Order: sequence, then C-alpha cells, then structure tokens
Amino acid sequence: MIRFLAPLILLYPGLATAQAIQPGNWDVKSTAVDLVVPGTAGFLLRMMKGKSKTEHKCVAPDQARAGISALLAPDPKSKCRVESSHIADGRIAQVMVCPQKEGGTFRVVRQGSYSAAGFTARMTMSGQTPKGASRIVVDQTATRTAPACRR
Repeated sequence: MIRFLAPLILLYPGLATAQAIQPGNWDVKSTAVDLVVPGTAGFLLRMMKGKSKTEHKCVAPDQARAGISALLAPDPKSKCRVESSHIADGRIAQVMVCPQKEGGTFRVVRQGSYSAAGFTARMTMSGQTPKGASRIVVDQTATRTAPACRR
C-alpha cells in the first residue's frame, strides 16, 4: 500500500503561474507529518513519520520565466485532475483529485506560500483504500540548489 502512496508525496503539486524564478537545479523536499494507512503496520508508519524524500528538478530558462509553476508541475503519469488552483499574492491554494492504481481516488489539498526563492506548503492527501480511509499529511519546501542543472 505504501509503495502506491509514496508517489503522491512528491508528484502532485498542480499547476500555477507566478513571478519568475531562477533557472537551475531545484530541490522539492517532502516530509511526512502524519500517516493513517489502514492495513499498514503501526511501526512502519511511525518509521515513515518525519522522513523526507527530495525530488530534484532541472528548471530551464524558458521554464523559469513561467514562474513557480515550473516547480509545481505534476508528473504527467499521475493523471491528476486539478479541481481548483489559486496561486496569487504569494499564496498557494490547490485541490486535485488523483486516481489510484487499486481503484478509487485521492483528494489532494495543498496550502502554502511562494516567492521567487521557492515555496513552502502543507499537502493533505485523503481517500478510501480497500482497507479503509487513508490520510497522509506532508510538508513541502522548494529551494534552488545550483545555478546550472547537473547532467
């Protein structure tokens, strides 16, 4: 179950437009805050709490001009549908629905703030799994790590 939920933690930020950001390497770090996943051993959930995963993104100059959306673009394989997205005045408010491999959907709600230096947000993913209601809360931060992309 957890291996199916792990991609949610990193890959469903949504789309937005905002002030330009700098091109180069960016890291989007996601840290598990709370996990309720029926059917998963409690000790595994406790081990995951507080753990982080980092997605490395290369933002090209043309992508950087698009602004914060370059960092918030979801993986096309996720097939998430954006229900609402309000990115303005330094604030992020998004709601998405993402299909699950085992059927059903997860609702993803993200709230936070952004600037040309990156973003900070809390993402809550909730939905019904075959074993019951699941809820995962993740804190995310995006920061620029290098002026040029590593190849």
